[in-house]
Amino acid sequence: MLERSSFAKVLGLHGDVRVDFVPSEALAGNALGDPSERPLAVYLPPHYDTLGSRRYPVLYVLHGYTGDVAALLGSRPWETNVFQWIDRTIGDGQMPPAILVAVDGFTRLGGSQYVDSVHNGNYATYTVRDVVGHVDRAYRTIPAEGGRAVLGKSSGGFGAMHLVLEHPGVFSAFASHSGDAYFRYAHIPAFPSVQRTLEKHGGDIASFVAAFEGQHKRTPTEYVTMEMLGYAAAYSPRSGTAFDLDLPFDPRTGELNDAVFARWLAFDPTERVASHTAELARLRLRYLDCGRRDEYGLDIGARVMTQRMRDAGLEVRHEEFDDDHRNVGYRYAVSLPALAAVLDTE
Repeated sequence: MLERSSFAKVLGLHGDVRVDFVPSEALAGNALGDPSERPLAVYLPPHYDTLGSRRYPVLYVLHGYTGDVAALLGSRPWETNVFQWIDRTIGDGQMPPAILVAVDGFTRLGGSQYVDSVHNGNYATYTVRDVVGHVDRAYRTIPAEGGRAVLGKSSGGFGAMHLVLEHPGVFSAFASHSGDAYFRYAHIPAFPSVQRTLEKHGGDIASFVAAFEGQHKRTPTEYVTMEMLGYAAAYSPRSGTAFDLDLPFDPRTGELNDAVFARWLAFDPTERVASHTAELARLRLRYLDCGRRDEYGLDIGARVMTQRMRDAGLEVRHEEFDDDHRNVGYRYAVSLPALAAVLDTE
């Protein structure tokens, strides 16, 4: 039977947490020099028996921008992380036992958006092929679409939507908490300050990144600039050379570059509903929520995404709540049982 690790005991879990390291050719040789072997945190429910016959559904959780596996594992007073939430909801009988897997999508620019990129590496392929393959080989999973769901918050919520759209047949449900959507509202407001910040570095991205990394403390505007560069590396890379990115605005004047921004919109989940209705229709649950005071207007993105799916004849579970974008991990207490309820069990 399951023997809990010391780390699981520190987190106060009744189940266990293990950290594996997964090598991936999909990430090898990336322009940013990020490691191609990544940590993978795996939660195993109480009474999981490595030698038994029982198999479990798997929930794959994706962190947000600037996050990583260590951040998802992190514990803070008066807060509950996703591993503690699943342990609690299983223990309270709100959901059947399940495995939870935290995927690492961090890059030097703060995040991959879980998309395949000639600049960052192929994070979508890494997730659906290398991570899922490893978990199915190493643990007692239900190794089929009906036994898997994907969820995340912010960029992780975007990643969850991207993966079910881009790789149908891997996951049977998704949950997006405050996920990036409706880029026209979410991203354009930041472009002027990003242009001004880059202008201080002669418009040179490499110079800005070096200065950012060399500081002990960064300003909010510098963080936003790095965030937009992270998106550009995912949505509009020019080549596989480090920092060779097309920006969605003119770096000299700040004028919106419609051609580049169109490349960003090609990843926007709200823009993809019409062309990916079949991929969405095969899902057992489409779940979106967001705080009504979200600083990035992602509550509007969730509303637009929901309405477009409903207009396509799809059922959607959509919820809003009185909060902003930060520290809304408590919403996992809602999505985890909802996802588990539609997955196959043994």
